[in-house]
Amino acid sequence: MVALQLAQQAKSLKLLNPSARLYRSIVKELPRVMTIYDIDVPLPEARNSIRDHFRKNAHLKDDRVVSMLIETGYMDLEETLLQHKQRSHLIRVFTGVLDPVGTTRKHLGPGASIDQQFARN
Repeated sequence: MVALQLAQQAKSLKLLNPSARLYRSIVKELPRVMTIYDIDVPLPEARNSIRDHFRKNAHLKDDRVVSMLIETGYMDLEETLLQHKQRSHLIRVFTGVLDPVGTTRKHLGPGASIDQQFARN
């Protein structure tokens, strides 16, 4: 059960920045996660999406909040590696990559005809 010990091994590294340690752990496991969950996103775009999630919280200065987010990140990584998550949970992380902002998708109502369904493309 190598995946169970991932968080302990990553925490034992003597890096100055714990968020960088978490980021490196996630990026290291990203190719395997993409294969396991069959997510068809290029690896550089997936890394950029992960980097964007880290940058969203870059403004936080409270040590308690930062440590809580880091622990949550390790728990999410471990759950992902143990396949306790579904594919749709991980797709939400890549929403900017798979569903770019500004695109419009056609949504059909409950009474849509077959012709409308085939005309979506």
